[in-house]
Amino acid sequence: MSNPLIKLFRSKISTALFLLIFVVIIGVFGFKIISNYSWVDALYMTVITITTVGFGEVQPLDDASKVFTIFLILSSVVIVGYALTLITEFILSKNNIEELKQKKMQKKIDSFQDHTIICGYGRNGKQAAKKLMSYKKPFVVIEKDKEIIEKFQSEMLPMVHGNANEDEILIQSGIERASTLISALPNDADNLFVVLSARQINSELCIISRASQETSYQKLKLAGANNVILPDRIGGDHMASLVVVPDLIEFIDNLSIGGEDNVNIEEVNVDKLYNASNNIQTIKDLDLRNKTGCTVIGYKGNNGEYIVNPEAEIKLTKNSKIVVLGRPEQIQKLNSVYDLD
Repeated sequence: MSNPLIKLFRSKISTALFLLIFVVIIGVFGFKIISNYSWVDALYMTVITITTVGFGEVQPLDDASKVFTIFLILSSVVIVGYALTLITEFILSKNNIEELKQKKMQKKIDSFQDHTIICGYGRNGKQAAKKLMSYKKPFVVIEKDKEIIEKFQSEMLPMVHGNANEDEILIQSGIERASTLISALPNDADNLFVVLSARQINSELCIISRASQETSYQKLKLAGANNVILPDRIGGDHMASLVVVPDLIEFIDNLSIGGEDNVNIEEVNVDKLYNASNNIQTIKDLDLRNKTGCTVIGYKGNNGEYIVNPEAEIKLTKNSKIVVLGRPEQIQKLNSVYDLD
């Protein structure tokens, strides 16, 4: 429910509660003064009058007390009815708006094509979502913890509530139309089950899975994962590298591959370069150094083979990619010259 609507209902409910308390106070003092009741008897008479439960009077009422009681009954009926109506409307509206909000989110997910599905919004899942968000890549998060969904779900962070092990939840997240699935669950057995299910539903899907134990690596690969990441091993290697080659690692850490204004490394599909200039045949023909200031540091052929620091005479082929290095402004110029955004 939106904040303005919540504030409006809370304001109205606060007013209704104030009126109820006011009526009780008037009733207590009225019975105390007019009928000369004790404080307890006055409160008792006020409560049974307002709630219309039908219990007998503490003592017979005189004419003045009867007139006051009639006034109190009429007033309380209106105010109690008003309060009950507001509370009921608030509960029903909250449920309806939550349902509409979920339908709107599902409609957005249903519109995704070639998106990424992230299973689990823990430490690794959050990092994956943050990186995809910086690149403005569409993605959906599957999370079974309702509290996490209520805390983080937004227009920028679409989430599906459920267990990623279930085929229905994977289908709800659009796995049949997705290009990539990242299984970042903390349990290797759960990741294994997700990989098996995802591969069965979409055979063309690129699956990246997290693994806690090295013994799970081969199992996940056999289950259908294209890549298996061991965060603990990567972290240990990184820390050891800071001891062995600290300056080199510090330089690499300062290279940014995400965000809009601070990218240093970019992967470019050669097909897009051909669309910009049909005369390109080699890396030398691109002349990226003179045109943009960027340097080609890697080449991936259409056969999947990587070449580090490729020769200028290497011929570019369809479905291949180049990796370029440059300052953020040079990368932006590259995107602008070849309309890569």
